Amino acid sequence: MTISPLIWGYSLPEAPRMDTQGNLYFSDGVGKGGVDRMDPDLNVTTLVEGRKLVGGLALHQDGGFVMAGREVQHWRNGKVRTLLSLDGVHYFNDLQPGPDGSIYVSAIRTDTEEMLRRNQGRPWNVAEMAPFITPGECYRINPDLSFDRLYDGVKIGNGIGFSPDYRTLYQVDSFAPGIIAHDLDDAGNLSNRRMIGQGSFKEGIPDGLAVDCEGNLWIAHVSAGRIVKMSPEGVELSEIRFPATRVNSFTFGGEDLRDMYVCAANNLDNPERNGTIFRLRSPVSGLPTPLAAV
Repeated sequence: MTISPLIWGYSLPEAPRMDTQGNLYFSDGVGKGGVDRMDPDLNVTTLVEGRKLVGGLALHQDGGFVMAGREVQHWRNGKVRTLLSLDGVHYFNDLQPGPDGSIYVSAIRTDTEEMLRRNQGRPWNVAEMAPFITPGECYRINPDLSFDRLYDGVKIGNGIGFSPDYRTLYQVDSFAPGIIAHDLDDAGNLSNRRMIGQGSFKEGIPDGLAVDCEGNLWIAHVSAGRIVKMSPEGVELSEIRFPATRVNSFTFGGEDLRDMYVCAANNLDNPERNGTIFRLRSPVSGLPTPLAAV
């Protein structure tokens, strides 16, 4: 398996999404900030400057994209409208559109920037960081701009995804550490909350998540330098190792959804490159991501 570095020089590349023209959208969460777009020839254009903590992006049916951060906002041609802003939320993190175009999003109430400063570049230690955690929630922003608080008790919410039939909702809780799973009915109600996959994250933390066409989960494993493939029940099936320890997020793209674009906050092959986006061919296709309609 060939893992190729594409672009680099970032602090924390995050939130990758690919459109049907082969353009990759991504953020730099804690460095220069903002949202960039890389075209198929690897030319990079900055669309949003300086916006920090953009841990989630989703393309919008009316053009532009929905971005996380201090608020959830829709950006289109340089204009921004706010979709959700809540007191006490430090920032909104990963997000994922549902089949109706609603947005499922993680709310972070912990000052993770302070946690990063305390950590001083060392591998994440869940037990050491636990006293500083204020649990957050998962929200759904509906197409009419109403919103629902789906559940709480999420220590640090990260990647969100659905099973291929949209009957199961998955959300990474990085400091559980593991994946929260819920059954989802036709009316959007959640039930049968459970935690899966905890045995795979005894070191490091789970972060970004995507689901493949067979219904298996792929989870980026920060501080462990790998992406883990799991069954829907959370049983580890395989892994892909990377020349980086801080593998934090990824997306499936390309015509067959088998091109995997992986964001990492370091590069062991060439440390001076810092945060790097890698590309490789996945053995299985990912799921197409619905467009946001909020």
